[in-house]
Amino acid sequence: MGNRVTHDVYGLGRVTGVEEGVAVIVDFGSLQKRIMSPYTKLTNL
Repeated sequence: MGNRVTHDVYGLGRVTGVEEGVAVIVDFGSLQKRIMSPYTKLTNL
């Protein structure tokens, strides 16, 4: 929670929620997305 991340499609964001082993919820500013595991397009900064 709280980690800054970057996504190949949505850009920079901050993790606002974690569903252990299932998904993370990321706030990209203008939208929030639920990114499903595996997180291939998501990179921790």
